[in-house]
Amino acid sequence: MSPLFCSVLQDVPTKLVAKAVPLPMAVRGHWFLSPRTEYCVAVQTAVRQPDGDYLVSEWSQVVEFCTGDYAMEHLQQLLDKAKGSAGRLLKFTVFYRNQQPDYFDYVRKECGGLMRPALKDNSGSHGSPINAKLQGVFFSCNTEFDTGLPPNDSPYGPLRFQIPAGLLLNPDICLYFADFYCMYTAYHYVVLVLAPVGSEGDTFCRTRLPMLDLSSNPFLTYTAPQRQGEEPLYCHASDVILEVLFTEPVHLDQGSVEQISGHHQLMSLTTANAKKDPSCKVCNISVGR
Repeated sequence: MSPLFCSVLQDVPTKLVAKAVPLPMAVRGHWFLSPRTEYCVAVQTAVRQPDGDYLVSEWSQVVEFCTGDYAMEHLQQLLDKAKGSAGRLLKFTVFYRNQQPDYFDYVRKECGGLMRPALKDNSGSHGSPINAKLQGVFFSCNTEFDTGLPPNDSPYGPLRFQIPAGLLLNPDICLYFADFYCMYTAYHYVVLVLAPVGSEGDTFCRTRLPMLDLSSNPFLTYTAPQRQGEEPLYCHASDVILEVLFTEPVHLDQGSVEQISGHHQLMSLTTANAKKDPSCKVCNISVGR
């Protein structure tokens, strides 16, 4: 709980007009509060008397409140920042998901081969509306510049499930922007949500996240075939790492599981429950983390 002691309180929970120095000075300023944060507030007033002295009240009863998620306007600010870091678009053909062997054994034996959605953790921006609220299966799609293929290394596990891009990204899917963050590093992450039209995930995102045009956005695109016999074109942003949350179950039979050829990196390099760098000027907005 973060304590705040102020002379005047208004527009709770988004704005405080606060006393900056002890009474009887009357300096005021606006405070930006972090999203999803509990605060306690006490108020004290001072009235100047004819003789010049101040009549100072006792501190009021403490009021407790919790701020909410990023509003749509805040996510739009974050989206605008992310667009500046996306880079050019590169072609890709598969989404992939790296995990430990135990994970895939569990999926086969206990889930009938179905990778079921799991609750999104609290990694990234503290105020992202999907944190600890939206379920999905995470995929990657970034490729290497020189090969156009997924990287050989992964911190998530030595086994990789690959699925044709068109099974997750097509005209029956809605695409949403959910987050932009970094972890005290030079590179940045963009979190996107793919939800089938009319699904529970789509309903959740529609009023909470900015929707992106599938064929025209800087992060992840689907371009329909222009001529008969052509294949759709799929592209991803080159200068950010995309984390793509698909909101429905995915069966292992829709793709293949293979051993990656590179070295398995340390789990410490993953983004699981990673905290956003609050000092980064590239990916932070004025409302807080």
